[in-house]
Amino acid sequence: MATSSEEKIFNSNRQASHNYHLLERFEAGVVLTGTETKSIRAGQVNLKDSFAQIRNGEAWLLNCHISPYEYGNRQNHDPLRTRKLLLHRQEIRRLLGKVEEKGLTLIPTKMYLKKGHIKCEIALAKGKKLYDKRETERRKEDNREAQKAMKQRRIS
Repeated sequence: MATSSEEKIFNSNRQASHNYHLLERFEAGVVLTGTETKSIRAGQVNLKDSFAQIRNGEAWLLNCHISPYEYGNRQNHDPLRTRKLLLHRQEIRRLLGKVEEKGLTLIPTKMYLKKGHIKCEIALAKGKKLYDKRETERRKEDNREAQKAMKQRRIS
């Protein structure tokens, strides 16, 4: 997904692409309270250990840590509260079928602002084995070395 000028990324889960094969990505709205929105806009969100689940035909974001708003009062939110994701019914059915049948999981990859609304990008993902992670690292290292060699060749 290309980032346009009106899209501001608050947090991205870079660990997700290291630990999972990301197959498909979906954009979902998130049901938030006022203090959560202010805290996210201040960049106080962590997606590292979070995941999404489908229960009773609804999508939920679990384990997403949104720090309490600094200037909030006693009605401040719980940082690890379960939050509802807003997806179309067809998307939920499709995701539920894939998650149940193939052993895939839903991982949030980034949280961003789009046209004044906070969105969460979730990805249908399959866990990587240790050898897959090593292969990915090896491929990245080879690409870095190739780029470095190309740059050296251009300079001399």
